[in-house]
Amino acid sequence: MNLETYFPYLLASTAELFSRKLVEVYGRTYGLSREEWRLLLLLADAGQLTSLELTQRTTLDKVQVSRAATRLQDKGLISRSVDKNDRRLRLYTCSEAGHSLFGDVFPQVESRSESILQNMKDEDLNALKQGLKALEQAVDHHAKSDMTNAG
Repeated sequence: MNLETYFPYLLASTAELFSRKLVEVYGRTYGLSREEWRLLLLLADAGQLTSLELTQRTTLDKVQVSRAATRLQDKGLISRSVDKNDRRLRLYTCSEAGHSLFGDVFPQVESRSESILQNMKDEDLNALKQGLKALEQAVDHHAKSDMTNAG
């Protein structure tokens, strides 16, 4: 086996390299972990999400979401309450300080991302985006097939 051509390894290692370049912005400059950044990104966009929604929209498990949320709450960037409709769930909301920090950080993260992507030819970048969408659909289709076959 050649790891350089093994697709799962290539995808994961490239995503990790890209992510590390972004961590240089929000991690080193603003002291946010990847998990904290993911939650802040989602909450700044959505305004308010349940713990279940955060788990579903990230690659984080319940424990990672809870720990990152606790750290963000301790920093005053989000608030947490019990969901009135389902007391088992926590409801997370981006605070004013969270929105303000996100407003400072996001343009810098976006700029770093764009500066990396500018090194690609337009047709390669478009092909990558199209390929990632196709991969997402294939994974979703596979997951639905698994559920159908299991039931």
